[in-house]
Amino acid sequence: MAKLVLSLNGAVQGEFLLNKERMTIGRKPDNDIQIDNLAVSGKHALIITILDDSFLEDLGSTNGTYVNGKLIKKHALRDGDVVGIGKHELKYVNEHATADDEEFEKTMIIRPGSASAAVAAAKAAEEAGVAAQKQEPPPAARPGPTMAPAAAAAHQPAPAPAASGMPLGRLRVLNGPIAGKELELSKALITLGKPGVQVAVISRRPQGYFLTHIEGDGKNNNFPIVNGSAIGPQAYTLRSGDIVELAGIKMEFSLTR
Repeated sequence: MAKLVLSLNGAVQGEFLLNKERMTIGRKPDNDIQIDNLAVSGKHALIITILDDSFLEDLGSTNGTYVNGKLIKKHALRDGDVVGIGKHELKYVNEHATADDEEFEKTMIIRPGSASAAVAAAKAAEEAGVAAQKQEPPPAARPGPTMAPAAAAAHQPAPAPAASGMPLGRLRVLNGPIAGKELELSKALITLGKPGVQVAVISRRPQGYFLTHIEGDGKNNNFPIVNGSAIGPQAYTLRSGDIVELAGIKMEFSLTR
């Protein structure tokens, strides 16, 4: 199992198994990994772990999050990576890690009731590490035959299919102003939802596609719905034909060769 080894000035202060799909790092005691130091923000960073891979995201911290000395907003962790938070270091230990940072999709937002539902806030994600609330699609949109223009704007060129011939996943929107539009799930990790209301991630791994709850509305867990039932806190293995409901938007998941 992957773990983080916490140290300060070369002295090991603790080890933390990444045994939860969502773990926060920060100064406040309610974090999964607490670092009680003023250089660390209350909620500093988030680690999402799905199967053998972990993804690190800065949560808009004051002093930033570094990996191997480089300031990052989002990063797919590899064995031996050293995460710098304040004066502390967290070494990532996982010899089975397979994720590639180039496959880490920028945050994508589905905004119910908006003409630009499924806006991909690429620029804001790069500059601030959080999804921006936008009313109009980015100017560099590249419309495609099956993808909403706004979603196409931040959609990066898809990596080549895995040698194993893994099917490509798609989401087709079933309601709202862009009903009928489709989104290809070609990246390793895609974030969907509405911050403060409901956020989840879809991970593309060799074993298939997985839907994982990330954030609720603050009042309850507010788990995503699949085929009429809440998925709960664990990762859900998506199957072709599943109906996913997230932040008021219904989508059909399908697999194509």
